[in-house]
Amino acid sequence: MEDSDDEENILLLDQIEKESSQPLAPNARKFVEEVLNDHDNTNCCENFRMTKEHFSNLCVILQTKGLLRHTNRIKVEEQLAIFLYTFGHNQRIRAVQKRFDYSGETISRHFNNVLNAIMSLSSDYFDSQDPECPQEILEDTRFFPYFKNCVGVVDGMHIPVMVGVDEQGPFRNRHGVLSQNVMAACSFGSQFQYVLAGWEGSATDSCVLNAALTRHSKLRVPEGKFYLVDEDYRNTPGFIAPYPGVRYQLSEFSGADDLQNAQELFNFRHSLLRSTIEGTFKIWKARFPILTAAPLYPLQTQVKLVIAACILHNYIRKEKGEDWLFNMCEDALWQHTDPTATLAEKEPVAHVSDSYLSDFPCSEMELEMASELRDSIAAEMWNDHIRDSSNLRSDH
Repeated sequence: MEDSDDEENILLLDQIEKESSQPLAPNARKFVEEVLNDHDNTNCCENFRMTKEHFSNLCVILQTKGLLRHTNRIKVEEQLAIFLYTFGHNQRIRAVQKRFDYSGETISRHFNNVLNAIMSLSSDYFDSQDPECPQEILEDTRFFPYFKNCVGVVDGMHIPVMVGVDEQGPFRNRHGVLSQNVMAACSFGSQFQYVLAGWEGSATDSCVLNAALTRHSKLRVPEGKFYLVDEDYRNTPGFIAPYPGVRYQLSEFSGADDLQNAQELFNFRHSLLRSTIEGTFKIWKARFPILTAAPLYPLQTQVKLVIAACILHNYIRKEKGEDWLFNMCEDALWQHTDPTATLAEKEPVAHVSDSYLSDFPCSEMELEMASELRDSIAAEMWNDHIRDSSNLRSDH
């Protein structure tokens, strides 16, 4: 299957005849060396979407694991550079050929080799769930102890897709755009825990979540724990949604003093905590603009690119060292401001219809248990809020 995909990639990427073997390309080696030997990280971040330290460490990891090796003509550093330059900028093959001075066949082959190598790192870099209460919740009285059993946030996002005319129907989403519906579970430390890509844009978020919970490599929710989800999902065991029919978006609130009851307070804090995944998505898309445009690859490769972007995001997050995007957005993730708004637009959220809810089968008993859990959290939160407000007034 992969050999067939590689052949398709070469045809789609090249759009030219394969060229005969060429001698060493000094332009490519010189370009990579200049970038990596520059006095700061600006050039490397611009071209390869990561710092020099992260780039060099990734080369070592891929070599040590036997996933990439030097060839007679192209070193591992050049192979990774070709992939990141193409991937990070959604470059057409002719532009990459011009930059690296290799044939289209050579560019395509190494692009696919590196993509498959990065995919092999998935078990190392997808963030496992921490059984302990997340530090970001533990240290914030707005969220602790109410969300102490929350392990992260689940949300869906639509990534533009390129498919043949006869396949376009199912991939056209509710906005009329061709996309794949990608479901992600993220930690509060801005790392991807689980990703399911490749679903048609017409599929509902609940449908994709149900698939993630029933497939072989499924999303696992530890017993007694839960994820936060938005109003595109129903409130079920393991997935706590906001109260329907109650204002939820942060833009609808003027602040903590604007809260009228337990449901509004719950929705407000739920939205604050859940918004961290939006910051993660924005960093992810800003680093890899290819995710905001439909690339000219076979569908299976487009799906791989989404997962590879998540792996690289987690790799950079876990590695020590500076990163310009994480540094830019770090404070915003926990001050709940939004300096990344210019990096990527927030997709509008539609309210759930009854047909959407039916995409996630659940028994009445399970729904009742989930409702009771949400009510108990909201009640405890509201009682503490009233007490703290009374104490504050009495102090003055």
